[in-house]
Amino acid sequence: MGEIIYTLCILTSLACAWLLFSSYRRTRYRLLFWSGSCFAVMTVNNLFLLLDKVVFPNVDFMPLRLISALLACLLLLYGLIYEND
Repeated sequence: MGEIIYTLCILTSLACAWLLFSSYRRTRYRLLFWSGSCFAVMTVNNLFLLLDKVVFPNVDFMPLRLISALLACLLLLYGLIYEND
């Protein structure tokens, strides 16, 4: 059951990233780019979670999960602070 939930989390964050990037291509509003980048890295974070909990339960992916979560937050924070469109 866990693998279904983790897969749905991956697909949801991937869909969010795709929608944000496609909207950015239409409007060129920079905050959409940073939000899409955040969700793209969250997709990678969710992939690490799936690998950690389901595929390779004996391998610790926690450092990669923490780094990718931090990177996702920093991308969105940068966009919120420094973009003034």
